[in-house]
Amino acid sequence: MPLDYETLKLIWWVFIGVLLIGFAVTDGFDMGVGALLPFLGETDEERRVIINTIGPHWDGNQVWFITAGGALFAAWPPVYAAAFSGLYFAMLLVLFALFFRPVGFDYRSKVQDPRWRRAWDWGLFVGGAVPALLFGVAFGNLLRGLPFHHDELLRPIYTGSFFGLLHPFALLCGVVSLSMLVMHGAVWLQLRAATPIASRARITATWAALALIGAFALAGLWVAFGLDGYRIVEMPDTGATPNVLNKVVEAESGAWLANYAAHPWMMIAPLLGFGGASLTFILARENRPGWAFITSALSIGGVILTAGFSMFPFVMPSSTVLASSLTLWDATSSQFTLTVMFWAAALFLPVIIAYTTWTYRRMWGRVTVEQIRENTHSAY
Repeated sequence: MPLDYETLKLIWWVFIGVLLIGFAVTDGFDMGVGALLPFLGETDEERRVIINTIGPHWDGNQVWFITAGGALFAAWPPVYAAAFSGLYFAMLLVLFALFFRPVGFDYRSKVQDPRWRRAWDWGLFVGGAVPALLFGVAFGNLLRGLPFHHDELLRPIYTGSFFGLLHPFALLCGVVSLSMLVMHGAVWLQLRAATPIASRARITATWAALALIGAFALAGLWVAFGLDGYRIVEMPDTGATPNVLNKVVEAESGAWLANYAAHPWMMIAPLLGFGGASLTFILARENRPGWAFITSALSIGGVILTAGFSMFPFVMPSSTVLASSLTLWDATSSQFTLTVMFWAAALFLPVIIAYTTWTYRRMWGRVTVEQIRENTHSAY
């Protein structure tokens, strides 16, 4: 029995959420490790140890990001068009920062000059810290609403600027994202690197967890008392053919909390965010990095789900023409496209997860300075 259009729209909202969480959990610790590289490695060999904890995995982890972008294009083409055109310079900044990673990993240790290696260490720092910060800034601007609208031909027109994205609330969300991924990266180093790097990472993980708890709480208070949310007043049947302008939207203080009042089970998301970070603090301090990594991943999922549940069913709200706001009901592809993609995702996503799990099991173990010395020409 074929799935109805409304169900498919909801399924793809869930799928894209899974891809975003998968990206944050896997590539997130890569970015966190990159952000910590110049600070936790006191010698060149120690910094090589840090790099080689993520060396076998970083490119595979980044596939989650590419897949999420492809899924966004196929499932929500109006969102893709509005976001990738309006946020063009922000996207380029993220991509330019990410460019440091493949080049830095491959070429950093090819030259013995300490200046060359230090330069690439800071390049890898940029490749980790800048995307981690800007992804949070992007979510903060989604909660604020972006300045775009659609003309009579349903073409998205963005009227904002890059510097307009740097609102204090959006920067606070950037701090949430950065501290979250630094925590995740520090726990990864505590798990995969030998001492003394693991000991330094243990301390860093606890401080990053506290920073995440504080920034996440402050962002929640801002959403509750200092930020207008959006709600749909009138909308056609959710299974109808999409038309992004065929609805009435209002902005209202505290509207982003309405879903939690209507569906109390959604409170599991912020509870996971706070609880996962709190447990990560405790477990990292007690030197239980395996469990700390799991709770850190749960915290990441909770933070992302909190944003998703708060905005539901909005995907990309408009702050200038409220009716132009894009939702999961009216920003989707055709029923046929969503159906074909659903079966492709149902077939290949478990295969990808299974293969990823197998690669981690095959390349597991702590990285030591001795291993770097023994494999100085083959290690990163």
